[in-house]
Amino acid sequence: MNPLSPSVPVAAPRRMLLAVGGVILVSFLVSGYVIFYGGNDFGGEDQKEFFVRRGASFAQIVDSLEQKGIIRNRWMFKLVGRVLGGTERMQVGKYRFTSGVSNTEIFFTLRDGEGNELVRVTVPEGSRPRLQARIFSRAIGIDSARYMLLVNDPAVAQEFGIDAPSLEGYLLPETYSLRWGMDEKDLVEMQVREFKAFFSDSLVQRAQELGWSMHQAVTFASIVEGEAILDGERPVIAGVYRNRLRIGMRLEADPTIQYLFGDRPRRVLYSDLRIENPYNTYRYAGLPPGPVNNPGKASLLASLYPAEHTYLFFVANGRRGHWFASTYDEHVRNVRRYRHERARQWREAKGPTGG
Repeated sequence: MNPLSPSVPVAAPRRMLLAVGGVILVSFLVSGYVIFYGGNDFGGEDQKEFFVRRGASFAQIVDSLEQKGIIRNRWMFKLVGRVLGGTERMQVGKYRFTSGVSNTEIFFTLRDGEGNELVRVTVPEGSRPRLQARIFSRAIGIDSARYMLLVNDPAVAQEFGIDAPSLEGYLLPETYSLRWGMDEKDLVEMQVREFKAFFSDSLVQRAQELGWSMHQAVTFASIVEGEAILDGERPVIAGVYRNRLRIGMRLEADPTIQYLFGDRPRRVLYSDLRIENPYNTYRYAGLPPGPVNNPGKASLLASLYPAEHTYLFFVANGRRGHWFASTYDEHVRNVRRYRHERARQWREAKGPTGG
């Protein structure tokens, strides 16, 4: 044997390389598993909400996920995005993640929008469009200014099949289940679609029987909506205004005066009744040019099916309802009753000591 020849077998370095390679491969696989499927711990919190806003880039979304403590490492999540693809089509919406969720699960959820939660939003009856815009903005993050532009655009109204200069009156108050961050036009279209589904052919025919177009019926309903508090009184109030129209008497409806104040309602003053405006039903007979709010279903139905009676007047009774009268003399007596009731409530509110 040559004394200069190595004593270590030739196969040994090969086995060492294979072993090192195996360790590297296992480390790579383990790292890959951790990056793609390892759970993200929320540090004691069970769940976290997350919002993807319209126009947000993938990088911005990743930054937000890290800031909210939903992902452990932004670089890992970016790698997941690059490997799985589709970072340019992350879905706007509201999401809820549970502690232990993997980067892959988070990415697929945001990319495909499968976990996009619906938000229940209740719009009160009689609300004006600007109030609705604020409600939607707070609840689902829409742009309230764009919402108002759409509502007041005659071309949009025509596009949605509404023969009116704006969508005031046709934004049906309802409880909606909505996607967070949805497009404003889709939202407006949904409200109008809900209105048209309710105001079906049978109601259109009923309006025609009363001699009204749909726009006139909605305008009338908005006045009833503005006056009524108790559902049981809606048909009665509708009957009062219907009686006034029948004999050519001015409606003299406070909701039409409130409409002139914009979105800041206040007590109606005698000087307000002299305002020169076609919406002022104290000065002009008949219906105003358009709706003064967005009436709910109950007021729409009450207006199309008003109660039959002889009442021409009504005044608040101080208990959310009204006293009704067929003659002016009777109405004057009811006004005195109302003032007496208010004085009594004021005395009770002050208490026995007057403090």
